[in-house]
Amino acid sequence: MSPSLVDFFKEKKKGVLNLRLDIPSDLWVKCVFCNEILYKKQLRKNLNVCPHCGHHFRLSFKERIDLVCDKGSFVEEDKDVSSVDFLGFKDQKKYQDRIEENKKKSGMTDAIVTGECTIGGQKAQLGLMDFSFMGGSMGSVVGEKITRAMEKAIAKKIPMVMFTVSGGARMQEGVMSLMQMAKTSAAAAKMKENGILYVVVLTDPTTGGTTASFAMLGDIHLAEPGALIGFAGPRVIEQTIRQKLPKNFQRAEYLQEHGMVDKVVPRKDLKQVLTNILRWGA
Repeated sequence: MSPSLVDFFKEKKKGVLNLRLDIPSDLWVKCVFCNEILYKKQLRKNLNVCPHCGHHFRLSFKERIDLVCDKGSFVEEDKDVSSVDFLGFKDQKKYQDRIEENKKKSGMTDAIVTGECTIGGQKAQLGLMDFSFMGGSMGSVVGEKITRAMEKAIAKKIPMVMFTVSGGARMQEGVMSLMQMAKTSAAAAKMKENGILYVVVLTDPTTGGTTASFAMLGDIHLAEPGALIGFAGPRVIEQTIRQKLPKNFQRAEYLQEHGMVDKVVPRKDLKQVLTNILRWGA
């Protein structure tokens, strides 16, 4: 049996220095913003928000469902749609091998999960991107599932809520990945024509082709505090224009100040804010 923390300090008092604690390595996490060491269990209780600086850690699609959906209401759709390596792409490894690795690692078939749910009793079509699958990159499956979800929202006459987190277009699919920008933009325009409310929740990071298409075409744009939102990253922009960028450039609060985000919403308030919006839009 492994020694406890109490045993450790008892033995240390006696001058015994060779007693080693068997502490699991995954109990703690370091906040990337304030460098505080956080107990994971307490962090989860706080909705994965740092209690010291308020940094919002990334959430998986399952954690998002638990956060905003009424319990047991989410029904996943188009679950079996999966990417195909139609270009035979290979960099350090084959694209098909990357797909299989990410499926095992994330428990997803691609970088987005879609379905129907209720939020505060209000029906909604839901899209949930997840950074754990190839950095939330937008490939043909992401574009297809978003388009299908939007078309279902039109058919059902219910609002669409989209959670974005993405590093941009998926390079392994070449021009097919870029085509998803036009495809999802057209579907968003179709929702607008049919009077379907489209709410986007921008989370950290939302960049590249995702930002340049469906992520910025909502009727209402919400964002989590501190989320990086933009097309190219700040370092690339600085290197290109050779100028120092303003403080907090491309962060959610900066975008709100400049009219590109309607409201920055702390995670604890998000479900209530979405509920109110869906009720007003019903």
